[in-house]
Amino acid sequence: MKAIALLSVKLTVLKQNERIQLLAQTLKQAGFKAPIRNQIRTEIWIKLWGNVAFNPISALTGATLEDICRYPLTRELARQMMTETQAIAENLGIKFGITLEQRINGAENVGAHKTSMLQDIEAGRATEIDAIVGAVAELGKLTQIPTPYIDAIYASVKLLEATKLKI
Repeated sequence: MKAIALLSVKLTVLKQNERIQLLAQTLKQAGFKAPIRNQIRTEIWIKLWGNVAFNPISALTGATLEDICRYPLTRELARQMMTETQAIAENLGIKFGITLEQRINGAENVGAHKTSMLQDIEAGRATEIDAIVGAVAELGKLTQIPTPYIDAIYASVKLLEATKLKI
């Protein structure tokens, strides 16, 4: 069994100053990774890039991040959903500083982590499907970028909520 401590805090600021540098230094001394970033929209999109695929796939399958990334069919499904998401983001002016494969490999390296959406399903709670996947599907429509994989997975999780959770 592999245990990974996620001790990382990204400090995203418009401009660096002495206070933010002191905060980053304090977090580092406490054992956290604390890079200072200045592109908050890019950081949000990189997080969303993975969440739009990994969260609903895990909710539908009960699989962890490493399971999704190591099983060829779900890895490909995640890749397709992330490709659609990247096209939308780039249309909106976002430039990812990492490749799609690097993002997937990063998720795989997290290990046997259950996504929040899977945890919601297991606990009988409504998921954040609309805020994550539904929002990207809507942006696809607004930018006229087709999102067939995203749309199919979105519909599947909505059905799961309607039938299992009676939402």
